[in-house]
Amino acid sequence: MKTRRLTMAQALILYLSHQYTERDGQEQPFFAGCWGIFGHGNVAGIGQALQQYADLLRYYQARNEQAMVHTSVAFARMKNRLQTFACTTSIGPGATNMITGAAVATINRVPVLLLPGDIFAERRQAPVLQQLEADYSQDISVNDCFKPVSRYWDRINRPEQIITALPEALRVLTSPAQTGAVTLALPQDVQTMAYDYPEAMFEKRVWRVPRNRPDAASLIQAAEWIKASKKPLIVAGGGVIYSESADALRQFVARTGIPVGETMAGKGSLSYDNPLNLGAIGVTGTLGANLMAHDADLVIGIGTRYSDFTTASKTAFQSPNVRFININVTEFDAHKHSAIALVGDARATLEELILALEGWQTDASYQAQAKRFNQQWDAEVERIYNLEHGPLMSQGEVIGVVNRLSKSDDVMLNAAGSMPGDLHKLWRTRNTKGYHLEYGNSTMGYEIPGGIGVKMADPSREVYVLIGDGSYLMMPSEITTAVQEGIKLILVLVDNHGFASIGGLSKAVGSDGFGTKYRYRSEDGQLDGEVLPIDFAANAASLGAQVIKASNRDELANAILRAQEMTTTVCIVVETDRRQRVGGYESWWDVAIAEVSDNPAVQQARQEFEAAKTKERHFF
Repeated sequence: MKTRRLTMAQALILYLSHQYTERDGQEQPFFAGCWGIFGHGNVAGIGQALQQYADLLRYYQARNEQAMVHTSVAFARMKNRLQTFACTTSIGPGATNMITGAAVATINRVPVLLLPGDIFAERRQAPVLQQLEADYSQDISVNDCFKPVSRYWDRINRPEQIITALPEALRVLTSPAQTGAVTLALPQDVQTMAYDYPEAMFEKRVWRVPRNRPDAASLIQAAEWIKASKKPLIVAGGGVIYSESADALRQFVARTGIPVGETMAGKGSLSYDNPLNLGAIGVTGTLGANLMAHDADLVIGIGTRYSDFTTASKTAFQSPNVRFININVTEFDAHKHSAIALVGDARATLEELILALEGWQTDASYQAQAKRFNQQWDAEVERIYNLEHGPLMSQGEVIGVVNRLSKSDDVMLNAAGSMPGDLHKLWRTRNTKGYHLEYGNSTMGYEIPGGIGVKMADPSREVYVLIGDGSYLMMPSEITTAVQEGIKLILVLVDNHGFASIGGLSKAVGSDGFGTKYRYRSEDGQLDGEVLPIDFAANAASLGAQVIKASNRDELANAILRAQEMTTTVCIVVETDRRQRVGGYESWWDVAIAEVSDNPAVQQARQEFEAAKTKERHFF
């Protein structure tokens, strides 16, 4: 057998550079490169290998280890999980900084390969710098923290172990049902050890991403349930986008007349002006979607995992006889709510259901009701876009200006704060990739590195990163990464002087916004003094961004038009009134409230909570 003598790190990088994915005849390299920050735990191994094979796998430099995972997740999501990045760090804080990113990837079911350095396998040097010592085992390091947030985890204690570990890692990464973060912990000494690797290991390998079809008997039963329903409703989740089944969904809706509510990950499954698109559903949903969900006798979930935001904490579907059909590549999700489980690819399954339902449609009056809700919601969005709230703008007005001036193929990105809820309701989606919300983990700080990943995935699109001041302060450093790589983002930084989302929630639970405002500590010891004079414009400029300030809608519109003409990252800073909020529209979210309190507002909130809690349901 022909072999090649390489270090373990060299063999790993060479292997990654020869991995491809294919779906529907379209083939692409699976790894678009490797992000990394070097320390003593990876500089001599992975670092040397990346330098040696720079022409095969490009190295990218980040400023924060968590950020480079966010960038990889956003890139992979934009590529419908058919491409991703590897990320390497040293052992210690470099490795543990990636744990949040790993959680983002796994919760959102998006592939990313993590390659943290690890302590010496040899052990003679122990305890070494950054080693976590335990008195019950020597086979432990901080990298064990990755286990619960990884879909596959391994520690490579001998150089030949990667021969069997890497195919398993790729199997999981390329699986639509199992994908998420994959972690290979790499002891720093093992990275540099040489081994005679089989030459066949470095041949091109193509991982076919299948379009699996559901069980035939289950499909027949599902068609029977649909034909027997009077008020069916589709819940379109992220699986619609990942499987590239938006056209199939549009045809299915047109032929059957079943209206659609969209989850955070599924928003954009239909264009906002499709007459049967009810828009957002659940806690951050529209009035029409939530009213029709309340009365639905059949819910068809497509690529959704039924998070509490989608189901309004199990209060959304109130019909006593409601039944569920779930289309999902993951058996775990397909069986939720005691559904008929159509375990398979969304596009393939919808195509078969269209044939099985030939000639059947919902009642004309039911379709007319959905269409009225669509029109009424569009009018409500227009009202919020034009509030003329002043002197400070409302957040809804900011969203309206950006939405109107962006092009139909552009991308809006956000992750945390009060913005996701407002965007879910108000953003008028015009393409399947135009709405990018990381709301599985709702990670503060995801926005700027996420914007980099989206732009790298499709440089032809303008990327608008809408970000609150709280999220911005979590990770502004990646502005420098965007500038270094010549990546243009349009950042719209909303300054509302603190954590507006949790401030509103705090008020709702009776706590009056405690600990959520950016203010000086006053003489009484509380954080209720003057507003902190944070100069976000100066901060963004110091990191390399072009900066524009806007104080009203006209100035914001002019700033966006100017930003569109620029070729580098731009940060538009706009102050808003955090007190002006978008309504709840017949939805509820289960946030536990103190059962006893001296505060009358908390007591009242607890009474309302207990009344709402009675509407929560089990689905057997």
